[in-house]
Amino acid sequence: MQTGDGAHAILQAPRPPLPKAASVQAPPGLIHLPRRSAVQFVGRDHALEQVRAHLAAGPATGVITQAVVGLGGIGKSELALQHARRHQQDYLLVWWIDADSPEQIQAGLAALGRALATPVDSVAAAQATAEEAAAWTLAWLAHHPGWLIVFDNVEEIAHVEPYLADLSRGFLLITTRRDAGWERLQAAPIRLELLPRADSVHLLAELISPAAVGDAEGLETLAEQMGDLPLALTQAGAYIARTPRVTLRRYLKLLADMPERMYQAAPMDGDAERVIAKVWALSQARIQKVSPLAADLLNLLAFFAPDNLPCQVLAGSSDIDELQVDEALALLASYSLITVTTQDLPDTRESADDEPAAESYDVISVHRLVQAVTRHQLDPSQCTRLKDQAADLLLKALPAEPEDPATWPLYQHLLPHARTVLPLDSPGLSQILTYLLQIDDRSQARQLAEQVTAHLRDDTHPCALHARHVLAHCTGADGNAAAARDQLAELLPVRERVLGAEHPSVLTTRHNLAYWTGRAGDAAAARDLFADLLPVEERVRGAEHSSVLTTRHILAYWTGQAGDAAAALNQLADLLPVQERVLGAEHPDVLATRHNLAYGTGQAGDAAAARDQLAELLPVLERVRGAEHPHVLTTRHNLAYWTGQAGDAAAALNQLAELLPVQERVLGAEHPHVLATRHDLAYGTGQAGDAAAARDQFAELLPMRERVLGAEHPDVLTTRHILAYWTGQAGDAAAARDQLADLLPVQERVLGAEHPHVLATRHNLAYGTGQAGDAAAALNQLADLLPVQERVLGAEHPHVLATRHSLAYWTGQAGDAAAARDQFADLLPVRERVLGAEHPDVLATRHNLARWTERLA
Repeated sequence: MQTGDGAHAILQAPRPPLPKAASVQAPPGLIHLPRRSAVQFVGRDHALEQVRAHLAAGPATGVITQAVVGLGGIGKSELALQHARRHQQDYLLVWWIDADSPEQIQAGLAALGRALATPVDSVAAAQATAEEAAAWTLAWLAHHPGWLIVFDNVEEIAHVEPYLADLSRGFLLITTRRDAGWERLQAAPIRLELLPRADSVHLLAELISPAAVGDAEGLETLAEQMGDLPLALTQAGAYIARTPRVTLRRYLKLLADMPERMYQAAPMDGDAERVIAKVWALSQARIQKVSPLAADLLNLLAFFAPDNLPCQVLAGSSDIDELQVDEALALLASYSLITVTTQDLPDTRESADDEPAAESYDVISVHRLVQAVTRHQLDPSQCTRLKDQAADLLLKALPAEPEDPATWPLYQHLLPHARTVLPLDSPGLSQILTYLLQIDDRSQARQLAEQVTAHLRDDTHPCALHARHVLAHCTGADGNAAAARDQLAELLPVRERVLGAEHPSVLTTRHNLAYWTGRAGDAAAARDLFADLLPVEERVRGAEHSSVLTTRHILAYWTGQAGDAAAALNQLADLLPVQERVLGAEHPDVLATRHNLAYGTGQAGDAAAARDQLAELLPVLERVRGAEHPHVLTTRHNLAYWTGQAGDAAAALNQLAELLPVQERVLGAEHPHVLATRHDLAYGTGQAGDAAAARDQFAELLPMRERVLGAEHPDVLTTRHILAYWTGQAGDAAAARDQLADLLPVQERVLGAEHPHVLATRHNLAYGTGQAGDAAAALNQLADLLPVQERVLGAEHPHVLATRHSLAYWTGQAGDAAAARDQFADLLPVRERVLGAEHPDVLATRHNLARWTERLA
């Protein structure tokens, strides 16, 4: 066109309008998906069914997000792709839109609009702007039901929110890393978990080769290294399958030697953008723009253990605002790079209504591969600085009193992080070792203590000395009391020289040296060592310090083991109310005192009361300590023992039979406590009437106890005593007498002439002498024994009453029936009062009274 001044203007013809959306029909089989779905697809049957069921319920929005480990690579896109492929025939059309940004969403909608409009007016479809084509697509979708649109990898809920209100006649499937806000849009979230380990191994085997199935250990290791994350598993499996000379084992070595390279390594002909390092780099870059603090926290979290870090650890820095930390963690969680959960943990304190109080911890978990990739993006100086920062924060978070059960729930959460970030010379690891001893986790305690001692070549370093102390305790607790005693005896002078004679750690070593001295068989020496220690501890720590109360408790125990049951009982009775006031009624030390008070009650002669006290204690211990804690198993053992001593041999036998396999599984087949249960089980077998079986079981047990404990350990001597007893009961009185005669001088030398066990042996030796045919000698031996027992044990102790019973019996057997009758008549009411009218020993006395009365008649 000429404009009049010699110039010309070019007029562009108007673009033809797009056809009316309502009148355009979808071309048959219109399917647009980004790639073929994976052939190897495992572990997602339930999630696939959730997607199908939700979308089949009617036109609505189905949203796939992630919860527990909701990061890139969990398999959101593949799940959506599998559904779209498998059910494409159920929809009018299926269209996939990359939805990382508003521009990509608009472009995807525009592409769908052009695909729909082109068969009707290709010129209009080609010339429409992206904005026009996208708007037309929305109009078309509003008029036609039955379609499926997949918005893949939505970055912000606001990017798709404007479309959700308008698109109600079809189906939307959204995948996203952002796990927040979908419920309010009525977009049902399906949160994908990591693959189960078995499915991870199966996926790797299918990807690599059929021959890989033969290397089950290698597949398991690689699945663990990949954290059961589908994208990482697929990346590793495909790389191994397609790369010459790369086997499963070589890949594991490459992963150990050059992890950064392997995290970025795409298989031949694979998508270089779909590897874990690059998938997560996009999220991290976005986070850095929004919140540098969140990016810094993610870097810091890479140096802790992966799971359950209490949030309060990160708040320990004085130069960071706690609220800012919380907001940064919320941002990381919204991108599914971390998960934050709340855990309620029992507390030892009691609430106002006497129910156990609970303390809640918010804890953070980070997928181990996110940590690994993050660490390998940092230079060495950054790694050193961040690991030091993590160690400082962890050390500040450790409670000061690892002996206090109220701190144990927090220690439980901090334990893996302490072992990850604290250097081996950190005092924090000494606190961790103390905690592990308190909860009786000897396996971890030993492993950590060995690491500390191997690392610290300076034997005088406080951490090395504490680790040696822990190793000695573990040695004793595993059954070698003599070795524990010797290790502590060697350690004590070193600690005294380095720390000073009255340092609390030195006093603890003296305490444990005394304890394992007793466990090694020298009860009197243990008692004396504790008696020497107690006044020092009271002066240094204070009379009501928990360690002082523990020493009083153990002093009472070894006083009883050394033969003075009455004094031990009095000491424990005096101690218990103090412990309850200072420590609380359910403190483990209080429960231990209740246990030993019950046991001492039995030793003092009241088996029924001991049984009842232990029966009352057991459920409390199970609740506080856990059903398989060694202290609980010991209580079960002693409950069975005193049940038998109170007269119910059958019930005792059943309890011991139920206990033994649990102890063997928890403690090991040759642990001293297991051998003690076998000892009492054999004894109960004899009490139930099978003397020969009891004899044989003790004969089998004796060499095991000698090997584990040593030939002169008190428990070994007890087994020799009881073997002799059941040998006699099985019919060989002479052999029983000879065994007891050999045993007696050893017991007198090891235990002392008036120890209760020695007195019991003297009783059974006299009885065996009578059974072997010398009633007069038996009578004389029992007559000599009785006043000693009465003085040591008390006139009405069951053992004293048993000696009176035997004395009456052999008086009759020696020819004086009248005296026997009179002695049984005097004894019966005493035994009835002490033991109860139907106790087996009472029935035996009543039977013998009738027998000798009848003889006289």
